[in-house]
Amino acid sequence: MIVLNKQSTYKIEMPNAAAWIIDTLYNAGYEAYAVGGCIRDSIMGRTPHDWDITTSAKPEEIKRLFRRTIDTGIQHGTVTVMIKSEGYEVTTYRVDGDYSDHRRPDRVDFADELSEDLRRRDFTVNAMAYNDRVGLVDLFGGLSDIENKVIKCVGEPDERFNEDALRILRAVRFSAQLDFEMEEKTREAIKDHVKELSFVSAERIEAEFTKLIMSSHPEKLEDAYELGITKVFIPEFDAMMETEQRTPYHKFDVGHHTIEVMKHVRPEKYMRYAALLHDIGKPVCKTTEERPPEKQITYNGITYTTVDHFKGHAEAGSRMAPDILKRLRMDNDTIDRVRRLVYYHDAGIQIEITKKFVRRLMSKAGVENFGDLLELKRADTDGQSDYKREDKLYRLSLIKKYETEILEEGDAITIKNLALNGNDLMKMGYKKGPVMGEILRFLLDKVLDEPELNEKETLSRLALESFPIEEK
Repeated sequence: MIVLNKQSTYKIEMPNAAAWIIDTLYNAGYEAYAVGGCIRDSIMGRTPHDWDITTSAKPEEIKRLFRRTIDTGIQHGTVTVMIKSEGYEVTTYRVDGDYSDHRRPDRVDFADELSEDLRRRDFTVNAMAYNDRVGLVDLFGGLSDIENKVIKCVGEPDERFNEDALRILRAVRFSAQLDFEMEEKTREAIKDHVKELSFVSAERIEAEFTKLIMSSHPEKLEDAYELGITKVFIPEFDAMMETEQRTPYHKFDVGHHTIEVMKHVRPEKYMRYAALLHDIGKPVCKTTEERPPEKQITYNGITYTTVDHFKGHAEAGSRMAPDILKRLRMDNDTIDRVRRLVYYHDAGIQIEITKKFVRRLMSKAGVENFGDLLELKRADTDGQSDYKREDKLYRLSLIKKYETEILEEGDAITIKNLALNGNDLMKMGYKKGPVMGEILRFLLDKVLDEPELNEKETLSRLALESFPIEEK
């Protein structure tokens, strides 16, 4: 029999379907509660994404009570009850056996009491249950930890992390999503168990890491670094955190600059990963120049007798980023978008901004991704020092101005925009094959410099002049 705490009358509004499932189980003689993240989010005024239910009923008993069910994890006691098009996971009270692989229990036993089920959960804020009959069940101080904005393990942190190493990354992820701090004992236990993250699959790490960097507080990534977490699966980030940028253009090391850039791009997966990896090549490209007195710069009271350079870092980063994302089992579309943004994020920093340059940049970076590139470039500027900031912002505004004009004027940016296509070339007598692609790329190159050339007659003449048709 569980002992209820003094907040047992706490009122939570549940979806009608979740309340109906709980009532159905109670009417059949079983206990049932909404449990976990949905309770935490409801208390915090957040909208829960899922409503999970825990019950004293066994899986076969759950299936007998509901007409439409799916055996989503029946070996662990989980049955999904379908109400119209919505699924609700209903799981039997359980206790876990030993965790020999630091990830999954060797066996799962069903339990008789709610308290046993809550005791095996990861953090106190996720170990609360609720139904309208009993109220809030908070046996481990979750409500207090929400009020104090603390992430704390249920019971002994060493035991929780030894059971499931993924909880190490989840602790930082919840800290970032909820803007909570980790309890010191929990932090220390993470340091002791962090190497066990190597037992966790790349797919699970990617899922948690993505939620962390897409949160409202990607700066919590610094906690992951300080606790040794990033060293396990993305040591390149550690190298950034340990790479100083001695230059008036920057006020942070590479890692802290990166975190600032992440904060200034929208929380879209490929944008946050592009921000994370945009300077990943800097540690391997760093050189330091000694400046003679006449070339030294003084800014904000600092005289730069030496200046760090990172020439070629964007190109190096565009080679490194796909390897890192593949390591995390990222999808190909995200990999390609990130690689492209990393490669071009530094374009136009030190050259004259002309309409011709912008056309070429739009063509190479991809006109459909150009807004993303400008967003990343602006965020990159926001993460730097104020040195020549007005000039950097003016250059960005000039790129945006020319982009708008180019689109309004309908300038050709891709081969598809050319007034002459492959069929036209075949009608002119060219044979189908690689040469046609070569001709079209040549013509696009001409048109990017001089948009007025984009007329079929002119392009035909240019093609014949540079690629004479062989006589039969």
